[in-house]
Parts: sequence; C-alpha cells; structure tokens
Amino acid sequence: MNYQLIEIEPLTPCIGAIIHGADLTQPLTDELFDEIHSAWMDKMVLFFRDQPMSPEQHLALGRRFGELHVHPAAPFVNDDPALMKIHTDENSHRNNGEGWHSDVSADEEPPMASILHIHETPTEGGDTLWANMYEAYEALSDTFKRFLDPLTAIHAADYGGFYGDHKPQRDNPSSEHPVIRTHPVTKRKGLFVNSGFTKRIKGMSREESNAVLALLFEHVKNPNFHCRFRWKPDSVAIWDNRCTQHMAVWDYYPESRSGIRVTVKGDKPFH
Repeated sequence: MNYQLIEIEPLTPCIGAIIHGADLTQPLTDELFDEIHSAWMDKMVLFFRDQPMSPEQHLALGRRFGELHVHPAAPFVNDDPALMKIHTDENSHRNNGEGWHSDVSADEEPPMASILHIHETPTEGGDTLWANMYEAYEALSDTFKRFLDPLTAIHAADYGGFYGDHKPQRDNPSSEHPVIRTHPVTKRKGLFVNSGFTKRIKGMSREESNAVLALLFEHVKNPNFHCRFRWKPDSVAIWDNRCTQHMAVWDYYPESRSGIRVTVKGDKPFH
C-alpha cells in the first residue's frame, strides 16, 4: 500500500513498526483507519508515541476496530470492565503479561486485537516483546507442518487467585482450537499454541502432547521472530492476537509500570 497519511518506521524486518502521523486522541477518518489497518496486517504490531488518550478516547479507538472484549478475570478501572488494568509494582505477586502468550486464547472466540496504553514506566526496563507466528510456522519443516496442520489443541485458563482478591467477571474459559490457524484477513497460516493457555493436543497421549508442545513453546522463543519495544509514558501498542504472541519483561522491581488495555473481540479460529 502507498501510505499518504502515516509514516512507518519498522522495528525489525520481521515484525513491528512505529507509526508517525496519527493522533489516536481524535476519531480516525476512514482513510486514516484504512492505512493503519493495512500497516497492522503487514507488521502485526504497531506502536504510537506521545498519545495522551483519556479512557474514553481509548475505548473509542478500540471500538473503531470492533466490538470490545471483556477479560474473564482481570481488574479494571473507571467501573468499566472493558478498561483492563495493567499494573505491576513492588507489591505485585506476579507480572502482568509474563510468559509467551496470546491474550485469552482459551476463549471460544479469542480476542482479535489488544490495545495497550502505558501511563507510567520505570526508570529502566519494562519492555515488551512480540513474536511473529507466521514466521514461526514457516520456519518449521514441511514434514512437521503436514503433521501439525490437522491437529487441534485444548486451551484453558484458571484465574483462581491470579489477580489476587479481584472477583472474576465470568467462569474460567476452555476451548479447542487448531494448532495451525489461518488468519481470516491475510489468509496466512500461523502457529496458534502458547505456553500461557495451551494444555494438550487432542488425539495424543499426555507424553506425546507434552513433547510436541514443549518443542513448539521453545520454537516461539527464537529471536529471529521477535521485536522488542521500549515503553515511554503515553505510548500505545496495537497487536494482532491471531498471528502474534507477546511477553512483558519484569526487570524493573521495585519500580512500577502501569497502564490500561482495551481488547477487541475476535472470531473462532479455523484451520
């Protein structure tokens, strides 16, 4: 696409780009949204600097992509479950977003997009990494691809005590999804298992499933598939949960990192 309204600064050849020329505090025109969406389909995760969005503007941005998703268990702000609270400090028992995962993949219809607005950052550290699941799939041998293509896996979540004493919004989800997912827009195939939620591959013994999943979880860690983003206050990331995984680094204890995430509903994955 020939971009007229935005400038794209790639983070790596594989995944990720910083977008210049877009003000996310204002309603996006159809022309601007189309350019952002095209860049998003190409780079999978987009980053925007200096975006002092209010929660209401954040919600409006999310709705520009689709109907909003509510996390099964996470705390939220402003009495709105769609405004997921992202906060880690010296009193936290775990880090928000730790470990490689795709957001809430245990849902029957996992989220399409996540939009994270970071408000407070530590002096150093606190980066987030994303991985390209198209490339993770393409890097596999043809023999292994043929083996994985028809398989499905069980994704499940247990949020008991995961967010402290916060009362869950709904029951813990559990769903069956293809191991290799076809993206509904790009039609590209990508790996769709993650160490956060994928529990076993159907039709295999426990030992066989554990061995295959362990190999795939390790495969996702290959830095050739990754980009890494250094947060600053009022930075925004928009990522595609259908073809990426991500993890947040907790290397800033006892300092804090804080923000809000708005998530957009997706559809049921297919082979």
